[in-house]
Amino acid sequence: MKTSSSRFEVPVLLGTQTLFNIGFYAVVPFLAIVLTNDFLLAGTAVGLILGIRTFAQQGLFLAGGILADRFGARSVILIGCAVRAAGFITLSASLWSGAPTLWMFILGTLLTGFGGALFSPGLNILVAAAQVAREHNQHSQAKQSTLFAWLSITGEIGAVTGPLVGAALWGWGFATVAGFGAAFFVLIGLFLAIALRRPNPAESPTGQRNDLSKQEVPPGGLRRCLTDRRFVAFCGLHASDLLAYNQLYLAIPLELERLGLPTQWVGLIFAWISILTLTLQLPLARLAGRIGAAATLRFGYLCSALGFGVLAFVPALVFGNETGPARILCAVTLLTLGHMSVHPTALSLVPKFAGGHPTGSYFGLLASCGGLAVLLGNLLIGWLLTQSGDGTVPGFLPWMVLIVPLLLASWLAAPLVRMPRTLTTQM
Repeated sequence: MKTSSSRFEVPVLLGTQTLFNIGFYAVVPFLAIVLTNDFLLAGTAVGLILGIRTFAQQGLFLAGGILADRFGARSVILIGCAVRAAGFITLSASLWSGAPTLWMFILGTLLTGFGGALFSPGLNILVAAAQVAREHNQHSQAKQSTLFAWLSITGEIGAVTGPLVGAALWGWGFATVAGFGAAFFVLIGLFLAIALRRPNPAESPTGQRNDLSKQEVPPGGLRRCLTDRRFVAFCGLHASDLLAYNQLYLAIPLELERLGLPTQWVGLIFAWISILTLTLQLPLARLAGRIGAAATLRFGYLCSALGFGVLAFVPALVFGNETGPARILCAVTLLTLGHMSVHPTALSLVPKFAGGHPTGSYFGLLASCGGLAVLLGNLLIGWLLTQSGDGTVPGFLPWMVLIVPLLLASWLAAPLVRMPRTLTTQM
């Protein structure tokens, strides 16, 4: 009875990630272009606004995780869908009048991010609980990250669809694109209200009182998370991955714009990322199971750093084209391989750091550290991209801001995850 209900929810959870990404990637990859062309903002201002959006999501993950632990993942997920729909309709409304309204656009980005801060921790909690149930039944450590790898794959099915939908609607303007995103998240919320089962204290994948939808929060759970020095250090180092991957929404679109490539290249870039993820995520997950978490993290961080190294030090002429699309594709490929390696691995390590305690605060802190890194890093990177475009600073300098933290993570993160096996069952 307990395992059958868990199996029923797993396809819903994985399909939900697909739906989330369709709505997200139909809108968000085009924000930098709208801010540049419609609002006429410089790279520094664009980086700040996009950093605020990411911080409103990733930075408030901790709050979302605490709320999910306290009130149940299902309830927080549904509220998050409503908030994100409100954010997208606000983005659309900012362009309805003759003169674009910047404050309304910024408010829309904040609501969009905060919606994600609510539903994403809840989804991670449910997937982590389902993974624990699977490991409990299979007694197989080799499949630890399987569900998180599948979460990446199903997410990319949405990610390949979303940018193409956004690009197809682009001819009607960004207001139409954002309006589509709002309507889509309303439909997602209605679907999940029906599909996600309500909390049932009698069921649990481990036979305890808690179930996949709600966990009891022991006193001091948040304090325990914040005083775990090893986990806090890991969160700080892993923040370099989110900062790096976030450049798909800031530095890469601005680089495409600088080279004079059409907007449709944004959709093609994200389609290529999705193809890589769909074909290589499971092989990378199997490789990670063989070589271990520490080696996987080291490889992934180095791979992402190498991708930015291509943009920093390899001339476009090396790829046979002065406009540089092949060079950008090479860099994006390396960055994607790195992210595919470290992201599912880091998520699968969270229950082990938590040691049997509710995972919402732990997932939240991991993402919040990344959100803070994006907020501060995007401001600096946006300014440096503007300065390098004017020739004020060397062209490689913006990319070095990304390379150095990734190199530090590859060096220092691995020892932090070599935890004794008894930690996974700590109470």
